[in-house]
Amino acid sequence: MSTIRVLLADDQALVREGFGHIIDAREDLEVVGEANDGREAIALAERTHPHVILMDVRMPVLDGIEATRRLVASGHPARIVILTTFDLDEAVFGALRAGASGFMLKDIRAAELVSAIRLVARGEALLAPTVTRRLLDRFADALPGEPPRSMDELTPREVEVLRLVARALTNAEIAERLTLTEATVKSHVSAILRKLGLRDRVQAVVAAYDAGLVRPHPG
Repeated sequence: MSTIRVLLADDQALVREGFGHIIDAREDLEVVGEANDGREAIALAERTHPHVILMDVRMPVLDGIEATRRLVASGHPARIVILTTFDLDEAVFGALRAGASGFMLKDIRAAELVSAIRLVARGEALLAPTVTRRLLDRFADALPGEPPRSMDELTPREVEVLRLVARALTNAEIAERLTLTEATVKSHVSAILRKLGLRDRVQAVVAAYDAGLVRPHPG
């Protein structure tokens, strides 16, 4: 992927303008569209073919959760990152279950924003481990989701990799932890997603917690 195409969806013009300046200042990133609401985001996504969509969780006409759900259901390949003001937002967990590839706070620093977009475009999950645990611990029982998935089809090594994916480690970090190559880790992750019928790493994280393979740490 030479240039990462980014679509901005937020009803606040200042947020779109600020993010747009940061993104367009990088040679490998390009803003291909700006949407004021979820419905417009879906229409623009179909026309502009972005690799990454930065999606505000609360927008008029159609909110970010429903827009995410519809895009994922349609098979759109874009990775969707939810924009939020509060990390412990019930809407964030709903968006993750809808198929978002992660979330970021709107006050994120410029360098972190750029790194996050590149990370998600590579297929990684944009989830801070501590926040992920708190979100899952707080909302997993309250929100409807898929029943716990069986891990029986996974090999012991794949289970080991999935545990580390659920801790929000990147492929490089998993490779270092398990003394494997990144290519091998990527192959394991692909096998895990295929066997469990999952779309991406975020769904793998949720499935791991749902099945009890990984437990939130106390405190």
